[in-house]
Amino acid sequence: MYDPTQLRTFLSVAQTLSFTRAARRLGLRQSTVSQHVRRLEDATGRQLFTRDTHSVELTEDGEAMLGFARRILDVHEQAAQFFTGTRLRGRLRFGASEDFVLTRLPEILERFRREHPEVDLELTVELSGTLHEKLAAGELDLVLAKRWPKDPRGELVWHDELVWIGAQGLRLDAGRPVPLIVYPPPGITRELALRALERQGREWRIVCTSGSLNGLIAAARAGLGVMVHARGMIPPGLVRMPDRAELPEPGQVDFVVAHGRRRPSAQGAAHALAAAVLSGGDRLHRTGGRAR
Repeated sequence: MYDPTQLRTFLSVAQTLSFTRAARRLGLRQSTVSQHVRRLEDATGRQLFTRDTHSVELTEDGEAMLGFARRILDVHEQAAQFFTGTRLRGRLRFGASEDFVLTRLPEILERFRREHPEVDLELTVELSGTLHEKLAAGELDLVLAKRWPKDPRGELVWHDELVWIGAQGLRLDAGRPVPLIVYPPPGITRELALRALERQGREWRIVCTSGSLNGLIAAARAGLGVMVHARGMIPPGLVRMPDRAELPEPGQVDFVVAHGRRRPSAQGAAHALAAAVLSGGDRLHRTGGRAR
């Protein structure tokens, strides 16, 4: 009933919230992406996206289709592996940024391990900037991380808005420096937060630095200050800062999977894990607290 090609296109649009970015990711024309989505909507008899010239959003039926599409494609992949009889082997050095500590990435990795038991998966959790450095140095085979604005490297998993978050009820004194909770260098959100405040001419002071997302969350929940975070991944217990805080827009961010130097022994496993992350990208966001 549902064409796998159309389902893959639907997932790409749902993860990027952009027909243009989905087309670039899939190597298709934008008109082809629109056609795939339209045909899937015809097959379901439901509208899956609301879209205008500025934005694309999933409808309630689109949200429901996310789970169905993922499961249908999962079964297709399992059948293909079963009948082709291919078994991946080797050592795969995978790096994931701290941003994914509270997401469902472990589910994706657990399933990958179950389907490819002969792959020796080594996981490194670090700051995005550090992971890209390790990837360039040949110390990792694949990373899932944020990338710097306008950096073309990596395959887009999803695009998100960066927002200021803090404890419920936290109020900032306009006459005092903004209390910042940040990752240490080379943290990407740290740099973007500082740039935004400097453009605004707003004074700031760092009240907490931690290389651990859990450390940053603990400081924010305690009301020590504010931090910049992806809108689709706001941790439980924290909320988006209201407009009255008059904080500058920190910008947007891309989450990508990027391959390192091609080691023949890791290439097949790296491609398989990258495909698993891309197809399950919706599991990695919309899991935190709701922005308010």
